[in-house]
Amino acid sequence: LELKRMSVSKDYRGRGISKALCGEQEMSVFADFYKAVVLSTSVVQVAAQRLYEGQGFRKVGTFSPSLLATLFCFQVFHYRCDLPGGT
Repeated sequence: LELKRMSVSKDYRGRGISKALCGEQEMSVFADFYKAVVLSTSVVQVAAQRLYEGQGFRKVGTFSPSLLATLFCFQVFHYRCDLPGGT
């Protein structure tokens, strides 16, 4: 299962909405159908990295999407959170 393009309006950030959306209880509804939740975020999205790592996601890969990105040290991080009982 891929979590993609999650965003909370700046007016509502800091209220726990993102944490609730990717929390263990919400993700557990998918455990019967999927082994894990995966997502990608960039090196500049530090708050997102902290959120995901705090919710049990672990970094499983890193890549630069282009030569220009490599020159500017821009990386994309892949994260994974295994779901209990996934098939």
